[in-house]
Amino acid sequence: MAQQRRVHLSTQRPTSTVCVLGTELSLDVCGSAPKDAVAFHVQGTPGVKLYVVHETQSIKLPSSVSRWPLAAGTEVLLAMDALSKDVGDEKVRISYFGEAGGVPVGRAMLYLTCVDVSLDADTSRSGAVSRTLLDKATWTWGADGHGAILLVNCDRDDPKAETLDNRDTAVLSYADLKDMSQMVLRTRGPRTIFAGHRLLLHVDFSDADKVGVFYGGSECPTPGFGRDRRPELSGFEHNACSRADSIALEEYKHVLGGSKLVYAVKPSRHQEESVFYVEGLAFPDVGFSGLVAFHVTLLESPEKGLLETPIFTDTVVFRVAPWIMTPNTAAPLEVFVCSVDDNEDFVAAVGAVAEKAKCPLTICPLPENRQDRWIQDEVEFGYVQAPHKTFPVVFDSPRDRGLKDFPIKSILGPDFGYVARQAPEGASSLDSFGNLEVSPPVTVQGKEYPLGRILIGSSFPRFGGRRMAKAVKDFLVAQQVQAPVELFSDWLHVGHVDEFLSFVPAPDRKGFRLLLASPSACYQLLKEKQEEGFGEAAMFEGLQDVPKPTINEILANEALRKFNNYVQSCISWNRDILKRALGLSEQDILDIPQLFQGDVATGAGAFFPDMVNMLVLGRHLGIPKPFGPLAGGQCCLEERVRALLEPLGLTCTFIDDYFSYHVLSGEVHCGTNVRRKPFAFKWWHALP
Repeated sequence: MAQQRRVHLSTQRPTSTVCVLGTELSLDVCGSAPKDAVAFHVQGTPGVKLYVVHETQSIKLPSSVSRWPLAAGTEVLLAMDALSKDVGDEKVRISYFGEAGGVPVGRAMLYLTCVDVSLDADTSRSGAVSRTLLDKATWTWGADGHGAILLVNCDRDDPKAETLDNRDTAVLSYADLKDMSQMVLRTRGPRTIFAGHRLLLHVDFSDADKVGVFYGGSECPTPGFGRDRRPELSGFEHNACSRADSIALEEYKHVLGGSKLVYAVKPSRHQEESVFYVEGLAFPDVGFSGLVAFHVTLLESPEKGLLETPIFTDTVVFRVAPWIMTPNTAAPLEVFVCSVDDNEDFVAAVGAVAEKAKCPLTICPLPENRQDRWIQDEVEFGYVQAPHKTFPVVFDSPRDRGLKDFPIKSILGPDFGYVARQAPEGASSLDSFGNLEVSPPVTVQGKEYPLGRILIGSSFPRFGGRRMAKAVKDFLVAQQVQAPVELFSDWLHVGHVDEFLSFVPAPDRKGFRLLLASPSACYQLLKEKQEEGFGEAAMFEGLQDVPKPTINEILANEALRKFNNYVQSCISWNRDILKRALGLSEQDILDIPQLFQGDVATGAGAFFPDMVNMLVLGRHLGIPKPFGPLAGGQCCLEERVRALLEPLGLTCTFIDDYFSYHVLSGEVHCGTNVRRKPFAFKWWHALP
């Protein structure tokens, strides 16, 4: 429905007003009628379309009928579909008649100027701003949805800058502009009309701290102003980044956001389009849905000394792009590992797997990691995406140990963003990001999760149980597109989901397998080897100063078996949650032999290197070397894992992390991190 405005007329003097293209004016014919008038006739110049709405029929009728009775509720509607060449060049005259009906008893004259005012953004999500018939004031999900998208400008394009690009109110590089979304204000019509009216660009008070808007002044000269041209309702496309380079950086002023709620736009004689650059300051979170509305309002001043009144408003709504995680099954782009005093062999082994996978290796040196080797726990790599731009964003956990400064000092940079959340109540081990994983895409009872589902570990509701910090969990939930699932991980001493699960790519079924640590599978394997005559084969051969229990001793250890029965019940609980939440069947799950040790009070830890805690680089896997009993010259644990994974086309490389990571309560996955290729699927096509 067209935006409509009521206009009051007078028989004492002519009235002048502006009609904005695409809107309707409702003329108050009854309010201006002389006392003895009973009928009226309305007439307009060729550029005006007139309709009469009569109370008895309640439908629009052509105004060609000569006279209409002045019944209560009668109104005249008018619209214009061509821009005015001059101010007041179109007219409407209303003649009032008394009972005699001959000579009019009064006349009201309205002078009209048709202008075009529109605020546009990339609502069609094509990568360029276009004029559209879509409802710009709404935002809808799905492949057929519409609505503009905004990136949180959380990278640092200027290496000399001291902070994130969106923490200042300046444009310091042209690359910075390219992270922003464009918003185009289009003003057409006689330029003198805009001298007597004001155009205000404004943002709601509740949104002002979520966005920043920059304007470079007269940017897009277009010839032919004031000429009578019909608007192109679809197809004016605008990509001003190439033009933006011609404007000096200091010309870009911060005009909206923060304490700036309103900006008065001054359309110049030589400018039909004003291009604004919009940056996001905040990700969706508690109290912020991610939606931000911008408005342009045309004001007119009826007489000197009186307050201006709004006569037209156009609105465009943006959604701030969510932070998105990538699963193990996504193609690797960069592997990260820390170099500390005692892990040279581990770094070399990880580098060898990365080389096989043709994936670059980035080593965080000792001065930057300060003896903190747990790079998986410090950060999670994800990305943000809009139709015009995609870039990676590192999520910094609240754990803040030796690697505390590494993300912001060494990862944040040009086209590499940064986001963090704190834990004011105090961070627990469950706030480390080994406790933050994401599944591959799944469909659950007909509901699609094309970007997978986030998996976080938590506790049963019991006294003293650890949970992920509320600020972190709220942030993950608010992103909407990867609906988080809570698992039970507090039974572990460290408490991370990556201690009992992983995902690997597969050529069949859903495109992946879920790997779960399994004490039951381990006991079954050891029993088989015992029956095959390998009962005296020992664990941890080749490791100095490490006890070497035999298969017979492990199977006879009732305390160990009892504890692992408890562990198995915890993992089985999670198995059921994962099957329901991810829509999995038993054929989608592989049980990886694993034993745990510990007690219920202090929590469980891996009895031997935890093989599900692996590095996944495409079809190349870096798996903790379990040092299992040798049967026929082969480690029976390695042999079983190869038998499970190699038929999927995966290559298993077993990495010795025993002294450098395992004895410190972590494994290969804990000591590495991977930046991966973003999903091909566009998040705005999802239906959360």
